[in-house]
Amino acid sequence: MPWTYKVMKKLLVTLLFVGLLLSCQKEKQAYVFTYFDNSRQDAGLFVAYSYDGYNWMAVNDGEPIMKPLVGKDKIMRDPSVCQGPDGTFHLVWTVSWNAKSIGYASSKDLIHWSEQRIIPVMEHLPTTRNTWAPELFYEASEDLFYIFWASTVPGHPDVSTEGCISEDQYNHRVYCTTTRDFETFSPTRLYFNPPFNVIDACVVRVPGTGELLMALKNENLNPPEKNIRVTRSLRMADGFPTEVSAPISGEEWAEGPTLIPIGNDILVYFDQFRKHKYGASLSHDGGYTWEDATDRISVPAGMSHGTAIAVPEHYVKALSEHNFKTARL
Repeated sequence: MPWTYKVMKKLLVTLLFVGLLLSCQKEKQAYVFTYFDNSRQDAGLFVAYSYDGYNWMAVNDGEPIMKPLVGKDKIMRDPSVCQGPDGTFHLVWTVSWNAKSIGYASSKDLIHWSEQRIIPVMEHLPTTRNTWAPELFYEASEDLFYIFWASTVPGHPDVSTEGCISEDQYNHRVYCTTTRDFETFSPTRLYFNPPFNVIDACVVRVPGTGELLMALKNENLNPPEKNIRVTRSLRMADGFPTEVSAPISGEEWAEGPTLIPIGNDILVYFDQFRKHKYGASLSHDGGYTWEDATDRISVPAGMSHGTAIAVPEHYVKALSEHNFKTARL
């Protein structure tokens, strides 16, 4: 019995040491930001990386790593990236100012990308004017990818036009579809239908609480808004309340938010499009209160509406060291 006890004790100590060693060797986290350059919307996919979520460096010397090949206008606006449970990265983007479809491609390493495809998410609604700023969110509890975007659908019976018309009679609401494999998709449905013109929705899970936080742009021109607000939910399947927060983006007009959890904090980036620069706000309490963090960030020149995500550090190392100039874009 004493011998057995000693052996078991030694084994337990060894296992604890191995566990501690593995924990210490756990790969660090870094961040990737997919974006486009508003001055050259047909240039393609731009990528930046960061080790702290605040200071960003452009990949490929600030040149695109993938050119747009699909869609009527062959542009690549508003690229949104999401990593699935098998490690695959999925990318969606705006392909045209007035299409009923979005672009799609996938990658195992953020360097080499699949053939680009069109996903016809709004073809069933012939009056659809546009399909803008698609975003991705993987809901692990359902093993589903949610794809959601903003569209104006004149004559849609559930969308009011009173008091919320923007430029050129656009009156957006957020629509969505879901998929497990990016081959088959659920029927498109109206997902977020507030009493105002809304675009640029994005979702993140709040650290520690399990809540879902949606950031969005109130696009109303009359009365003038053009700001970022948030709302929250417990499940993607339940949608989000249409009662939203006060603006969290300051007085400057803003669009294209992306939310990044950094430790226990949440940082939201947004495009201050009239000033051609990025702003940021920081929350320490899960998105209930926000403080200006614009003076704490640095981003590449020309960065416009995109999506930032956390990734294991080796993806960033490979991206930063890859010579894209030797490969055909």
